[in-house]
Amino acid sequence: MVQFTEILPQILNQIPPFPSLPMNKNQLFRARPWPGFPTPKSVGNFGDANCMEQLLIHCANALENNDATLAQQILWVLNNIAPPDGDSNQRLACGFLRALIARAAKIGTCKLLTAMANVQANHLAMNNHKFSIIELAGFVDLTPWHRFGFTAANAAVLEAVEGYSVVHIVDLSLTHCMQIPTLIDSISTRLDPPPLIKLTVAGTMEDFPPMLDLSYDELGMKLVNFARSRNIMMDFRVIPSSSKDGFSTLIEELKMQHFVRAENGEALVINCHMMLHYIPEETLSSNIINPNQPQISTRTLFLESIRGLDPTVVVLVDEDADFTSSSLVNRLRSAYNYLWIPYDTMDTFLPRGSKQRVWYEADICWKIENVISNEGPQRVERLEPKSKWVQRMRDACFRGVGFSDDAIMEVKSMLDEHAAGWGVKKEEEDHVVLTWKGHNVVFATAWLPV
Repeated sequence: MVQFTEILPQILNQIPPFPSLPMNKNQLFRARPWPGFPTPKSVGNFGDANCMEQLLIHCANALENNDATLAQQILWVLNNIAPPDGDSNQRLACGFLRALIARAAKIGTCKLLTAMANVQANHLAMNNHKFSIIELAGFVDLTPWHRFGFTAANAAVLEAVEGYSVVHIVDLSLTHCMQIPTLIDSISTRLDPPPLIKLTVAGTMEDFPPMLDLSYDELGMKLVNFARSRNIMMDFRVIPSSSKDGFSTLIEELKMQHFVRAENGEALVINCHMMLHYIPEETLSSNIINPNQPQISTRTLFLESIRGLDPTVVVLVDEDADFTSSSLVNRLRSAYNYLWIPYDTMDTFLPRGSKQRVWYEADICWKIENVISNEGPQRVERLEPKSKWVQRMRDACFRGVGFSDDAIMEVKSMLDEHAAGWGVKKEEEDHVVLTWKGHNVVFATAWLPV
């Protein structure tokens, strides 16, 4: 079999250099026939996932080596074989194409790349949708991506807080408290009498998708009214705090309440749903008391601070991938071999042109662009795999607690509402992992202080 690296030079030799002037914007990101190069309908194996991944990797290598000419030529090839309205592999490659163009435009002077990057920015801006509550609920329900974590976490919380008259939930969630109504429902039906719920959220100013079209104060009023409809009293509080500094403001506020909570016998639940990977893993904090001690990462400081609050249970749910490499090529490989999953799932039940699919894939494109085109503080999508978070939790003096058989049954029952490719498996310490066609997607873990 001919290796791709052997035929790549032949492909590139058939492609003229990028024009020195930008083309009409309407022509950008569309397939254009070139002399000697096949159109998308006849690209054959050039349009398969492996070929497109290799092209993307070659382009990333070229960008890292400052080979602008080669990078531009490969981008032109990709622009012919990865249309934004193609199959799932082509749409995935198109997302990476746009991200690489954005990165190349930042470091280069090619007018065409700049124009293409502007079109890409406009495309993302049009899809930078702010959801209503109803829209966000529908968005979350599309796949088990978030519902898996909701279901597993709720089961762990219910077991941990049984017998408490007051339950304080600190919700660090990417989905703006969308888990809380399901938790309220479970508490109202399974805990008798139901406890008073205190809900605290970190009201950040960061624009991580999905974004909401109402304030947290308005959201809190809706949640309090919903809880009242289930005969549950709820207090809602917003503490302006950011992941950029490890939610330090939130931690300090919780420390001030620690002794009051201990005296009143309140349960403290720390619910972390796909938010902790936004804490900068590279930012180091100096030890002021003893400068000779090794520096500690912000993520480690956050977990140690949480441990100091002596929580009743900590639930950590996140995506099982690694986007932390300093190498662009390594990050691209990792992201490509993980983010094919949401594109693949969309093809199982949402038609092309669907508004929900546009929103869902715009969310993924935002993630791709952040991972590929940004560096430094702007690169906030820094996922770590389950194994790394497990080690972090152990180092912070937590021990894992397994999910019960009833919890697993609930998760499986929820998965029955979705496509047949979804599954769940137990791993070490009975942590649970959501899978798609056998590939790890999202992990859910529950922890108790040692």
